[in-house]
Amino acid sequence: MSLQQMGRAAKDAAYALATAPTAQKNKALAVIADELEANAATILAANAKDIDAGREAGLPDAMLDRLLLNEARLAGIAADVRNVISLSDPVGSEIDCKVLENGMTLSRRREPIGVIGVIYEARPNVTIDIASLCLKTGNASILRGGRETFHSNVELVKVIQTALEKADLPAASVQYIEKPDRELVGELLRLDEYVDMIIPRGGAGLHKMCKENSTIPVIIGGFGISHLFVDKTADLERSLDVIINSKVQRPSACNALDTLLVHEAVAAEVLQKLTPLFNDNKLKIVADKASLPLLGGVAYLQEVAEGDFDTEWLSYTLGVAVVADVHAALKHMRDHNASHSDAILTNDLAAAEAFINGAGSAAVYVNASTRFTDGAQFGLGAEVAVSTQKLHARGPMGLEELTTYKWVGKADYLPRA
Repeated sequence: MSLQQMGRAAKDAAYALATAPTAQKNKALAVIADELEANAATILAANAKDIDAGREAGLPDAMLDRLLLNEARLAGIAADVRNVISLSDPVGSEIDCKVLENGMTLSRRREPIGVIGVIYEARPNVTIDIASLCLKTGNASILRGGRETFHSNVELVKVIQTALEKADLPAASVQYIEKPDRELVGELLRLDEYVDMIIPRGGAGLHKMCKENSTIPVIIGGFGISHLFVDKTADLERSLDVIINSKVQRPSACNALDTLLVHEAVAAEVLQKLTPLFNDNKLKIVADKASLPLLGGVAYLQEVAEGDFDTEWLSYTLGVAVVADVHAALKHMRDHNASHSDAILTNDLAAAEAFINGAGSAAVYVNASTRFTDGAQFGLGAEVAVSTQKLHARGPMGLEELTTYKWVGKADYLPRA
């Protein structure tokens, strides 16, 4: 496998995509959705191989859940692709426009970034999400999934490339690095002659490796400890559902709750109410010294150890800490990598505003679950990643975040004075 050849093919494909009309890109997306349904049996059989291999390798249940495709999930992926068709194509749209004193009309027009390299771990749906959003925005993509989803991803990319050819677009618009060799990742990170942006989706180790080794701009997405703070003015009964939803609806997701922070004035009452819910959901609670004696009825309980509050659990484990007020909650969050999705439950407007302004997170919620940080939930269609950095994009990366812009000046044969 030659990444140089893949890079050249991707750059050529990016030109074809950048000049393709919206109708042609939408046709490719429609065929992808149809082909996903038509080839469901083949895709699910390939996914079963990945699941079996994962079990043999001793992967935890949370990781296996991230790996799993079934008929319902595959149907949902196809529906997400069709939803992208219905979204407005940002390519060619004007961000703003003005007429200068010399008569020139000057505007900023959205255009594709070019070639996107995405390195991701055990979530095969990401393959389709990336491909569909990149196609809609006229970007070519080079994908490198984890070895855990190898068979699934190979079949999904076959579906995508078949659809591209049926829509008269280059199959190289979406390419997949089929060898899981680590050195190929390093080579991709230095393929700056052809690749315009790298997006890693995975844990802190992957992000660190990409930042330290890439000669291409990197957008960090997906990792960050998610917190929920229960203020002393919160409606405690209504808070219970939000807390449990944030944690257990899909604990393997990157926006699932990692650490629950509780105001000391209501800690005893809140944790007493939560104890049976923790047990019903078989949650393992990792508690600080202040919360530990308040959680005596929890079946799976241990005192927090060093590094626990810095752990993205992606499982049925939850950290719990008692804090003095909203400012103490924010201090805890600053100390423990609050950069993804964080929430406050409160009926105090001042506390809500302090939390919104003080949280350094890509998405901040007042009286809502952290699980809302998602491209589909935000009305963006699917997402390429949830960016936790501050440039060039932040939060769920949809269509607009996969574009850049150029300045366009129009005049009547105007020389510069």
